[in-house]
Amino acid sequence: MTKLADIDVVILAGGLGTRLAGVVSDRPKVLALVNDRPFLEFQLNWLAGFCVRRVILSIGHKAEQIEAFAANCRIDGLLIDMVREGEPLGTAGAIRNVRPSLQSETVMIMNGDSFVDAPLAEFLAGYEGSGAEASLLCTHVTDSGRYGSVNVDDNGAITAFREKNDASEPGYINAGIYLFGQVMLDRIVAVDGPSLERDVFQIAPAGTLHGFTGTYTFLDIGTPEDYARAPSVLAPYMTERKNVTA
Repeated sequence: MTKLADIDVVILAGGLGTRLAGVVSDRPKVLALVNDRPFLEFQLNWLAGFCVRRVILSIGHKAEQIEAFAANCRIDGLLIDMVREGEPLGTAGAIRNVRPSLQSETVMIMNGDSFVDAPLAEFLAGYEGSGAEASLLCTHVTDSGRYGSVNVDDNGAITAFREKNDASEPGYINAGIYLFGQVMLDRIVAVDGPSLERDVFQIAPAGTLHGFTGTYTFLDIGTPEDYARAPSVLAPYMTERKNVTA
């Protein structure tokens, strides 16, 4: 069985952060402060708690600030590498750009502006047991229309994606953490479109995608409203500061 220590984790951190620009304009979104700490620092500490050993930051907008942060970031046992985007590439484009730097057979991809308190070791085991090309971490929320929902059948197969809408109803959403094997990475490289969600997932053949489902604390700091919620949502997870910066 593969362990989290054996796989590369890619954090997509190259976005422009336009929706958050009114409140966070002097830094990239992943360095937005939450309780006086960069959100990225929190993510890295959280991953280290699962014994993740190698993280690759896919960076673009204000990349020099992230590079300076990483240069001074020390977390025991964690190696941080970076790959720059020459221009905005979108989620699928960022993965194509970082592909040559990947070393593990299975890769975890996660959005740099969200957090979901899910059991990553169980997520990995579920992916390996599914036999699917990819697994999406899906969390149950009371208002799935706000994010767009994911339909998952009783066998764990993703059968449909629904766009954002005004209907306030419970359901599963894509929480922004993925596990990909080499076949899925090849599929992404072969697609020209910039969006992982629209240009890859929504046209993937039946049986390609597995959904790991549960009800977990979820936060997306990409909007001012949710960014304002971050200190209270993340407070229970920030009691110990493992990270030491020079």
